[in-house]
Amino acid sequence: MDLLQATIYGIVQGLTEFLPISSTAHLRIVPALLGWSDPGAAYTAIIQLGTTAAVLLYFAKDIGRIAKAWVVGLVTKKPFDDLDARMGWYVIVGTIPVVVLGLALKKLIENEFRSLYVIAFAAIGLAILLAIAEKVAKHGRSLADVTLKDAVGVGLAQAVALIPGSSRSGCTLTGGLLLGLQRDAAARFSFLLSIPATVAAGVFEMRHVFEEGQASGGLAAGPLIVGSMVSFVFGYASIAWLLRFLRTRSTAVFVVYRLGVGAAILVLLTLGFLKP
Repeated sequence: MDLLQATIYGIVQGLTEFLPISSTAHLRIVPALLGWSDPGAAYTAIIQLGTTAAVLLYFAKDIGRIAKAWVVGLVTKKPFDDLDARMGWYVIVGTIPVVVLGLALKKLIENEFRSLYVIAFAAIGLAILLAIAEKVAKHGRSLADVTLKDAVGVGLAQAVALIPGSSRSGCTLTGGLLLGLQRDAAARFSFLLSIPATVAAGVFEMRHVFEEGQASGGLAAGPLIVGSMVSFVFGYASIAWLLRFLRTRSTAVFVVYRLGVGAAILVLLTLGFLKP
């Protein structure tokens, strides 16, 4: 991988990680269309650390407040008295499903699940579910109204995003809407919930990249650094844009986009322009 490819991957990762359109799907589709090799699940997980850093910076005050309240709650033996302390527990609980299933399905995620057929059907399937969620959602509850039930529900939805093409933010946003959260509240909780899972995935996969680098006589750190830095910049911008967008608009545009992408992939596969 050269630096131009790494830059393109970083832009794609940053723009699509937080929009409900699946960054992993686009990181699989873009190289296929350009005739490049698949960057792989490990590289994808590592440059996600760039977008994770964007979340950490954007929500730094919220994260600091939540972490402080969570620790104080443990020390005072009143772990659920404060809203921020409860939010800390909700993020922990919501992360458990994706960690358990991520480890259990690791081989499938890195191989069979990266098929463009899987990605296409996941894109279309999640688009339909998101459209249903928008139709039945009440949009009546704010982030302050999130409960343990919501954390479990959105956490299970996040685990579905292990299937490339489904989208982490798309799954969690859909789960939040079905549970009655406002669009921007569902998105903010989705961002907070993404931090532990993406950090863990990036650190875990980084070990494999270093092992491969040593086995091949050297580690190409340049593409990893460039991809992560570019994804950070574009990821920060996409967070700010999406939160403003969802305050006044529905997710209909993303539903249409996902349907179009899924259908286009299937057509290109059928015509032989893309290989699964």
